[in-house]
Amino acid sequence: MTLAGTTMIMSGGSRGIGEAIAVRAARDGANVVLLAKTSEPHPRLPGTIHTAAAAIEAAGGRALPLVGDVRDDAFVEDAVARAVETFGGIDVVVNNASAIDLSRTEDISMKKYDLMTQINARGTFLLSKLCIPHLRASTNPHVLTLSPPISTDPRWFGTFTAYAIAKYAMSLVTLGLAEELRADGIACNSLWPRTAIDTAAVRNVVGPGLESSSRTPAIMADAAYAILTRPSRECTGHFFIDDDVLEAEGVTDFSVYLNGGREEDLALDFWVDPKGPHDASKRL
Repeated sequence: MTLAGTTMIMSGGSRGIGEAIAVRAARDGANVVLLAKTSEPHPRLPGTIHTAAAAIEAAGGRALPLVGDVRDDAFVEDAVARAVETFGGIDVVVNNASAIDLSRTEDISMKKYDLMTQINARGTFLLSKLCIPHLRASTNPHVLTLSPPISTDPRWFGTFTAYAIAKYAMSLVTLGLAEELRADGIACNSLWPRTAIDTAAVRNVVGPGLESSSRTPAIMADAAYAILTRPSRECTGHFFIDDDVLEAEGVTDFSVYLNGGREEDLALDFWVDPKGPHDASKRL
């Protein structure tokens, strides 16, 4: 399978992992609808929805950039309608938009808490919900959410409870929809990186200076592509890790995803454990 002629709708996607996934789909000739707020350049966040759309077009796809807020019901409803009107349907939903704040409970403001839950949890639920009728009409429908495997290990809640709640809520959408939509043949999965990925969030929030301990967004793009080109009725309800997906596809050389550092110096992402010959040696 390829993504040629398919239509992907993505929350976020103006930079980083989301843009990489969109551009990878565009290389097949996919149509990509981007829902993002960034229409003007930001001094600390390179890239806008318009530069991402240009990259999609340059890669061979068709782009429909829609500027708005995934928390806004009317905007998301209109975006789904415009995607269907422009491209004839929706085959793939990528829930990429996410807010992050790693503050401890007593330090985080409720404004930040609400922002994370509204974008991460509610935004994922809303976009997925509105696309369901259109996904039913697709020959290989997929919903892919960028969220972690669910773990009840207390260490993930002892340092950033608010963020963990917001990200796990995204994973619960995957868990619920996978079962709810199984009979419809709509695949619902989550994808998460084993290591840090060189994005603006990592540079500005998680750990400044981690660039050489990170992989490039290309590893997530390649893993997402592998999932989205699998038969939807045979691939649902999974919490995938990027390098596990690529190993199953026969990839053995992960050095191509290094971001200037060494394999042994890679930093593990949250909610994952080391595995295999490409183990990361330190944790964020």
